[in-house]
Amino acid sequence: MLEAYNQHVQERALKNLPPKPLTAEQTEELITSLVSGGRDDKNTLIQLLTHCVLPGVDPAAKLKAEFLYRLIKDENPASVITPQQAIKLLGTMQGGYNIQPLIDLLDKPEWAGSAAEQLSTTILIFEKFKNIEEKAEQGNVWAQKVIQSWANAEWFIRRPELPEKITLNVFKVTGETNTDDLSPAPEAWSRPDIPLHALSMLSNLRDGVQPDEPGCRGPIQQLAQLKKEGYPLVYVGDVVGTGSSRKSATNSILWHIGNDIPWVPNKRSGGFVFGRNIAPIFFNTLEDSGAFPVEMDVSGLETGMLIDLYPYQGEVRESASQRLITSFTLKTDVLLDEVRAGGRIPLIIGRSLTAKARESLKLAPSNVFRQPKAPAPSAAGFTLAQKIVGRACGVEGIRPGQYCEPKVSTVGSQDTTGGMTRDELTDLACLSFSADLVMQSFCHTSAYPKPVDVKLHETLPDFISRRNGIALKPGDGIIHSWLNRMLIPDTVGTGADSHTRFPLGISFPGGSGLVAFAAATGIMPLDMPESVLVRFSGEMQKGITLRDLVHAIPFYAIRQGLLTVEKKNKINVFSGRILEIEGLGMLKAEQAFELADASAERSAAACVLRLEEENVAEYLRSNAALLRWMIRQGYENSATLERRIAEIEAWLANPSLMVADKNAEYAAVIDIDLAEITEPIVCAPNDPDDARLLSEVANSPVDEVFIGSCMTNIGHFRAAGKIIADASEIPTRLWLAPPTKMDAQQLSKEGYFNQFIKSGARIEPAGCSLCMGNQARVRQGSHVVSTSTRNFPNRLGTNANVFLASAELSAVAAILGKMPTVEQYFWYMDKINSTRDDTYRYLNFDRLPEYQSTLNEAGVIKRFPDQVF
Repeated sequence: MLEAYNQHVQERALKNLPPKPLTAEQTEELITSLVSGGRDDKNTLIQLLTHCVLPGVDPAAKLKAEFLYRLIKDENPASVITPQQAIKLLGTMQGGYNIQPLIDLLDKPEWAGSAAEQLSTTILIFEKFKNIEEKAEQGNVWAQKVIQSWANAEWFIRRPELPEKITLNVFKVTGETNTDDLSPAPEAWSRPDIPLHALSMLSNLRDGVQPDEPGCRGPIQQLAQLKKEGYPLVYVGDVVGTGSSRKSATNSILWHIGNDIPWVPNKRSGGFVFGRNIAPIFFNTLEDSGAFPVEMDVSGLETGMLIDLYPYQGEVRESASQRLITSFTLKTDVLLDEVRAGGRIPLIIGRSLTAKARESLKLAPSNVFRQPKAPAPSAAGFTLAQKIVGRACGVEGIRPGQYCEPKVSTVGSQDTTGGMTRDELTDLACLSFSADLVMQSFCHTSAYPKPVDVKLHETLPDFISRRNGIALKPGDGIIHSWLNRMLIPDTVGTGADSHTRFPLGISFPGGSGLVAFAAATGIMPLDMPESVLVRFSGEMQKGITLRDLVHAIPFYAIRQGLLTVEKKNKINVFSGRILEIEGLGMLKAEQAFELADASAERSAAACVLRLEEENVAEYLRSNAALLRWMIRQGYENSATLERRIAEIEAWLANPSLMVADKNAEYAAVIDIDLAEITEPIVCAPNDPDDARLLSEVANSPVDEVFIGSCMTNIGHFRAAGKIIADASEIPTRLWLAPPTKMDAQQLSKEGYFNQFIKSGARIEPAGCSLCMGNQARVRQGSHVVSTSTRNFPNRLGTNANVFLASAELSAVAAILGKMPTVEQYFWYMDKINSTRDDTYRYLNFDRLPEYQSTLNEAGVIKRFPDQVF
């Protein structure tokens, strides 16, 4: 094992990478070698055991904890590791498999003091707190000392505070840095291997950035040159962190500018990120990771400048002259505690442990921690979002700016972030989910998997289902199209994909760390955002689609001066706020998701829509039928599916939907008259904020067309099929990717796939396909029309110019090989106007025979919910 591992170390060193952590198999061999004794390399083996085994509930950590505990119990002074050393090593493992041995040692007089010392600095205790509390109540002095230490917050006080002054070296990336820049989609397979993935950060050419190998390897040498000054780097940008992959992007930045975490291999925390605008989910993910993100005017900062940061004074000064460059106000003073604790999540867990210890000792609440400022009292009513979050917190409503920890009912995870979420759950010592429903999908990698993806497909489902989660299967389709089928109205959820936006209830997407925390604990931290109301009125015009209404939101915001396309000094009224939409209550839930989904492109924290009760009930009846079908098909965890079915049926038995108060207050209101939208609205290359009328871009060349992504449903494919029906050998390269396998089966049955094939289209497996750009991609430099979520530079293809448009407009562009004129578009739309009700017909699973069960089957399933049939 050691010979093979040393070879691995050398191979990684050639790429300037540290070795990977030890696997369970390697750890077992290492332990066997240590036990056998007589080895000259025992010190090397001990170092590997100490520093190269992941903490928490990783399988290797279990072997390590068991081995160390055996050494302590055997009390063999001739052992390669003394009992005292073994106790200290147990204390470095954060939580999980090391906790019970340390608790047991509290009863051993010779080791109790050392075990108590290690437990005092450990916060991942969770349900084991009761064990220690019981020992303390029974008179165990060392258990009492542990409880007292937690009550005194010594785990926090012992950590260093942020200094009064920090000298930093600036690394500035001008314009917008989206998460595709920081965590390129084609390299998504390597995200769990943080040091390897970080090599691809900023690998595309741009002003001020010098990639080592454009398109493959980022500015590693440029960063190394800056580090030679001997000061920590600060990442600076105009707009930072828009896009999806917040956790992997954060990991990449912090690998280059952060600090090693003691006893945790290949992971870093800390670091400094400044931006004129920092996307809210990215900001939160930086907080979770112990970084210090600050929004400020960055126009006076340039790469290579030495600056002094004064975090408590809110100033940045030139280091040599002490000239004031800019000043700032922290989002919250609690950020200072988050950095000290090693991140927002450790702070939340630690504060909770301290509160529990003080309650056990009947002490008043601790005054050690900074408290978030409470919002000013208000007589205004509550918005819909404020009421939904309020219910999840057990109160009437939550005011903007108020810190809260709502109960999380639904959590989603997808495959390009799933490996990171798994690792975060392992670090959190999570063996069972506390959130009511956690679902894992494989939609981003199932079509063309790499070997590392195949391994994830094989191992992650068991990891999820053993913790009572639901694991989809590769080829099932897009995470959101499935997760939406599992929702309960007026509840709160989250997901590690930025498009985890619910048509029912509300979702606050987050990075993998936050999602793991929510899944493990059943709550999530939230500084309640303000809301922006978008109010539609009037009648929708013939030939106008929902995608046009999606794009109407930025279009009208630009008109009102609430949004700018220019990145420097960018204005975005939606950023970090909740988008609340009214006036479209007639929409089906499938249609509502199209609007909620696109709130991600607005950098909104979340989105809610007001729908009619009848349409919600129709959707839930269909969803309950699908979940029963999943149980019969062998999906796990069946008990979780049964519980969610029962919750859906309970709502159907007593339906009700929350509504906003009439006197609710909003940060801004955007009124959109549907009668004014008389032609399609698209987003021009390459910015989802750059909304324009079709007439402004007509006749632009089109080489490739993509119809797919979570922004589509079965109605869009029927519409495209009817538009293309008479076309043969269209001049463009047309890609089609149904969102789920159920959509694909139904479209094939109705003959649409046959029509698409005759036109020369390429039909992709159900899933994300081109949308993320991590698998198939459009040709370099091509002109594209896409129904996907976003059109960031290089996302769908290298140097591609991508319009975002409706499926209907995309189909017309595919036929013409260019963006149509308004007249051409409406001529083609006449083909579907007469059959509109049939075209935009959705999958009601409770009415489709193939998804029904016999009465006997249903009875058996109800009696034995854990049995798979």
